[in-house]
Amino acid sequence: MTAYPKARRLTSAASALLLALAVPVASASSVERDSLSRAPDTVPTRSGSPASTVDHVANFYGAYIDAVHDTGRGSLTKSLRHHYLTAGLRKSLSGWEAAHHRDGVLRAKGVPSAWKVTYQDSGMGHCWTRVTLTWHDRRHRVHHSYLLVQSDTATMDISGIRMDSAR
Repeated sequence: MTAYPKARRLTSAASALLLALAVPVASASSVERDSLSRAPDTVPTRSGSPASTVDHVANFYGAYIDAVHDTGRGSLTKSLRHHYLTAGLRKSLSGWEAAHHRDGVLRAKGVPSAWKVTYQDSGMGHCWTRVTLTWHDRRHRVHHSYLLVQSDTATMDISGIRMDSAR
């Protein structure tokens, strides 16, 4: 008979321990659910398609700006230009950069803090996208520059970049 009270105490202790472990987990999961349900609707997401000319331009500008920001202008930016830009545009950019002493892809010396690519128009085998570059000056004021980018729809290669003064 002395074994029965020990077993009952052991079972009660084990039950209490399991209950103690289960309660914080339940409350933690409800806290996570509550914080997820209150998450802002502006959580950044990224998506794209290898068949989209607009996404191709966005991928180029994203990779190019990251490369210039992280490592400066060098072999990676040259490789990106070779992959995404037509040979004619690469030659044209070399001449423009020699004359203006600026990066021809960004049309600037510095590196923008953000970029956005928006479909503009298409026709005659080309697609035009507007690239909005966001800059911060030394006083932390924000300003934008706008580029009109032309792509060949057959290859999706970028074949023209110019400042967009329509903005």
